[in-house]
Amino acid sequence: MVALGISLACLGLLEKGLRASSPDQHSWDRKAAASYLDGRAAWWMTWPTASRDHETVCVSCHTTLPYALARPALRAALSERDRAPAERTLLSNVTKRVALWKEVAPFYPDQTRGIPKTSESRATEAIMNALVLTTRDAETGRLTDETRDALDNMWALQMKTEALSGAWAWLNFRNEPWEASDSPYFGAALAALAVGTAPEGYASGSELRDNVKRLRDYFQREFEHQTLFNRLMALWASAKLPELLTQEQRQAIFDAAAGKQQDDGGWSTASLGAFKRYDGTPLETGSDGLATGLVTLALQQASVGSGDPRIRRGLDWLMRNQDPATGRWSATSLNKQRDPASDAGRFMSDAATAFGSLALARAMAQ
Repeated sequence: MVALGISLACLGLLEKGLRASSPDQHSWDRKAAASYLDGRAAWWMTWPTASRDHETVCVSCHTTLPYALARPALRAALSERDRAPAERTLLSNVTKRVALWKEVAPFYPDQTRGIPKTSESRATEAIMNALVLTTRDAETGRLTDETRDALDNMWALQMKTEALSGAWAWLNFRNEPWEASDSPYFGAALAALAVGTAPEGYASGSELRDNVKRLRDYFQREFEHQTLFNRLMALWASAKLPELLTQEQRQAIFDAAAGKQQDDGGWSTASLGAFKRYDGTPLETGSDGLATGLVTLALQQASVGSGDPRIRRGLDWLMRNQDPATGRWSATSLNKQRDPASDAGRFMSDAATAFGSLALARAMAQ
């Protein structure tokens, strides 16, 4: 991929600078971050509100899905050999629901939550199941039969008509940034990540040509209508499936994100869209862990590496702002003011800690 905003002449100097200043074992507490995420995933798996039929639980955009994406990277950063108990429990839950796909009830049935919650729930779950399992399989380089089943479930629900052609129905509870009216773009980015992450050259299979084309057409057709938050997810996904976005679109996302960087080197989630809390309370506008983790991670995917000065400043912010008492990075709700000590009040911090860990672990790996 063409380096964004960096000449080849500068590349060598940037790489030298990266090696000299990359995060080392003393710069952030990987063990504390893993412990925080393990604890939150374990709590979610036993939370009555998350419970579903057949002794399973739903997978959440803010807690368990980011956990599934980040925990393998943390395991590598910590040189751990075995999966954490919470990670094993989550994977067992997902594989069970995939195996019972035609028997388990949707996360939110029409009968209790109103139309079209059944179709939204099915598509949302299918994408998240596929991404959780492809992330697991990427560690071994072998695509398992159950992951193929999860991907088949996902593709079977891809829309083929009207405005959502190429995308999927997605849960809309008017909650930003995961479950809102524009969240199908976010969901499609997760689907693209699943396809691009799947090992054994899955994404290049001829049987997927039409599906991937519809997905690409959706990304490009709806690009101009998306929040920067959704575009950053698309930028991340395009590192796995480069045809999703044009070079001009990738550059536009990079430039827009770089322009939102704050003086302290971080980013604010409030700046990634025209968000407004429905309880009327003001949004937090200071740098936070969710935006800084996501933007830094997405820019890492788009650029030549962590040596880009904007990425470097984002990584520095993350290293300076990890909570030493809990191991997490903090972020607050875009929807209403919450008690930050409550379980619901920590949802955004769950995602922040996962994305921040992914960005820092990637810098270490480079």
